[in-house]
Amino acid sequence: MALDKKYLLTTRQMATFVAKGFLRFDDVVPAELNERIMREIDAGGVKASRAATPLSQCYAGTAVKEMLDMPEVQGMIQSLVGPDPLFDHQAVHVRQPNEAAAQGMHGDSIIDTSRQAFDVQLMYFPHDVPLEMGGTLVVPGSQYRRINESDIARYQNFIGQVPIVCKAGTLLVLHHGIWHCGRRNQTDKMRYMFKIRLNPRVRQLRLWNTEDLEQAQGGFKPLFTRETYVTDDIQSILERQEPWFENATGRLEIVNRIKMWRFLTGDDHFDAHYWLTRIENEPQNLELA
Repeated sequence: MALDKKYLLTTRQMATFVAKGFLRFDDVVPAELNERIMREIDAGGVKASRAATPLSQCYAGTAVKEMLDMPEVQGMIQSLVGPDPLFDHQAVHVRQPNEAAAQGMHGDSIIDTSRQAFDVQLMYFPHDVPLEMGGTLVVPGSQYRRINESDIARYQNFIGQVPIVCKAGTLLVLHHGIWHCGRRNQTDKMRYMFKIRLNPRVRQLRLWNTEDLEQAQGGFKPLFTRETYVTDDIQSILERQEPWFENATGRLEIVNRIKMWRFLTGDDHFDAHYWLTRIENEPQNLELA
């Protein structure tokens, strides 16, 4: 049965994912399902499938399968990696009570430094995660700054980092390249986070609900203008810098975002202001007017 378009991501949500590298959906999974998934985790019953197994063939008969089949969750998955992506791997991340140290900052298995296609990682929090429990920490906008996994492990804090303090049933969906880590659990309780990495099986081209694409994307904006633009149009979202960006490197990240937006929309002429157009100018290929 086809998924209702209302569950797919919007164009602005997709642009936010392209810019920040993640989307957050708070307490989307109902309490009763969270409780059953916790029982499965505690009993060791969440078994991984072989890598490259279609997701539809994974987790049969489990509460995890029910969670993944929720239309809200399918909407996230299908919008980013298409219907029935491939299962890559899973991990039940456990942070022990009263830990002495946090996990080092890292990116997961970044061995594909040149491809534009991306995997997503679903991070599911089956119970409430207050700040003192640590939570997962992400660095928005870091997904295109490719690193060799733990190159940045010596750094513990970045300006603009986001600790995931959330209610039970919250889901994050992440670009596989985003920098993240597990923070120190300073409570007397165990903390759990269940992660699943998914690989696309289709070209990641306009997989979301594109009914608002033309309106949200708008026309080309000249670089020098006094006109005021809507702050949530696509060009504005893609140009919004993160606090940790330096001036020069921030510009590079904007270019990376524009390239990703072109990849996702199939529009090779899209630009935000003049960032890519200026470097695509090849005068030797043009005839004089």
